[in-house]
Amino acid sequence: MANMDEKKQVVQEIKEKLEESMLVVCTDFRGLKVEQISDLRRKLRLPEVEYRVLKNTMFRFALKEAGYEDIAEQISGPNAVIFSKNDPVGPAQIIFDFAKTNKQLEVKIGILEGKLLSPEDIKNLAQLPPRDVLLGQVVGTMQAPITSFVRVLNANLTGLVRALDGIREQKAG
Repeated sequence: MANMDEKKQVVQEIKEKLEESMLVVCTDFRGLKVEQISDLRRKLRLPEVEYRVLKNTMFRFALKEAGYEDIAEQISGPNAVIFSKNDPVGPAQIIFDFAKTNKQLEVKIGILEGKLLSPEDIKNLAQLPPRDVLLGQVVGTMQAPITSFVRVLNANLTGLVRALDGIREQKAG
């Protein structure tokens, strides 16, 4: 009976990871050597990212419990799953960069904030700039109008100072 309890605990743990993760990506790692898988795991050692090989039966149960019945039916073959809590772009980029040189790795299916993703959707996600770059771009576009406004004010003040200086010179002369 302890074995059943252990399995239930594993299913519960996977379900919690599914619920906490912003991005979940299922990969088929058949044909990869141990060194290649170790290399991929090393690359995926990012904050709040985990790459785990899961048993299909337990993964299916966890998907169903988390409300992903339609995805659970599509799970087959060996699966290594990426769970990313905060960053959807970074892990997607890593997995597709890795797949370029390791053709055996196949991206099968994904979930982004509760929505099903095809391999093509995940590839598109991987082509986005990283989160930090996007935030920098947003801040840059917000700063541009403020910077322009400051330049206009500065130009007006410079003109006023020149006019006053001209009046002072006329009165002095």
